[in-house]
Amino acid sequence: MANQIGTFFASQGEKQAVAGVADHLAKFWDPRMRKAIFAHADAGGDGLMPTVKQAIDSLPR
Repeated sequence: MANQIGTFFASQGEKQAVAGVADHLAKFWDPRMRKAIFAHADAGGDGLMPTVKQAIDSLPR
């Protein structure tokens, strides 16, 4: 699902895509979903788009 959000924002350029994904995850993902994506990113983030990984890494934990 995170990559689908990343694909949506991709046309806006890397900086805006990272910000857009981070904003979406912060606003619309419940804490359990964020905890799961943080764990996945921390384990290497296999399959995540680079902008999505950057967005996840930019969020407070």
